[in-house]
This record gives sequence, structure tokens and C-alpha cells, in this order.
Amino acid sequence: MNYGTIKEYDIADGPGVRVSLFVSGCRHHCKGCFNEETWNFNYGEPFTDEVKDRILKLLEPVYIQGFSLLGGEPFEPENQVVLVNLLREIKETYPKKDIWCYSGYLFDVDLAEGGRVYTEVTDEMLSYIDVLVDGEFVEELKDITLKFRGSSNQRILELAKLR
Repeated sequence: MNYGTIKEYDIADGPGVRVSLFVSGCRHHCKGCFNEETWNFNYGEPFTDEVKDRILKLLEPVYIQGFSLLGGEPFEPENQVVLVNLLREIKETYPKKDIWCYSGYLFDVDLAEGGRVYTEVTDEMLSYIDVLVDGEFVEELKDITLKFRGSSNQRILELAKLR
């Protein structure tokens, strides 16, 4: 898996100060996407153990509220295999920090058993995510007044409350 960037102090992609990882690879190709370069699975740099260790170190300060996972598309099957291990380690190391994830796939359709990107690790990956923002970005529904989402069709799902 490749990634496009790591934001060390992100305040736009979830509450508080966060560390955010933008993964590469996305099949949605939403019109008006703010991060079009990450559609390419080969964009950016390889995600290595050193990168994972860097993220864990960046999450250490008490003022960092949590971790946000964006893209590209974290739930592309190719990305899930790597990301489930990262999310597991974040939750084990920092159980009080929250994890947000942004996906163009729908929680109750695409990520459900039998869904088009459901894999053997999807449920485990979802178990580590506290808040999932789901749904493709729709340029015609863009609304800059919305908190933590780009278009009005996107949902903020508090998965931690559903467990």
C-alpha cells in the first residue's frame, strides 16, 4: 500500500488535534474530489514499518485527540490488509484516542458482509473505528457549512455507540 501524506497536526478531519494518514488508491473518482492525485494506487510513498512507527510516535502527545484515516480510499480491499494492522496497533497503544475514517463506501451496503468491498478483515477494521464518515463526495451536494464532511449525502456514523 502507498500513502500520499501524513498530517501531523490536522484540525479539519475530526475533533481536536489529530494525526491524519491519506492513503493512495481510490476507485470512486468523485467529481470535484479535493485529493484527486490519491486515486492512483501507486501515488506517494510505500507504507512501511518505519512509517507506522512514525505515526505511533506522532500520536503520543496528550494534546493529540486521535487519528484520522482518509484517502484515496481506506476501504479498497488492497488497503484494508495493511490498515487493519495499523488500526489494531493504534488502539492497543492508545485506547483512549479516537479513530475517524472517511470512506466513499457505504457502511450498511458496501462494508457489510457480502458488500462489494467486504473482505476477511473488514469487520475487524471497523471494530477499531470510532467514527466513520461514509458516502461518496457529490459535488452538486457540496456544502461548506457542514462539519467534517464535504457533501450533504455523507453520513457521520458513531460506530463506537453501535457496539
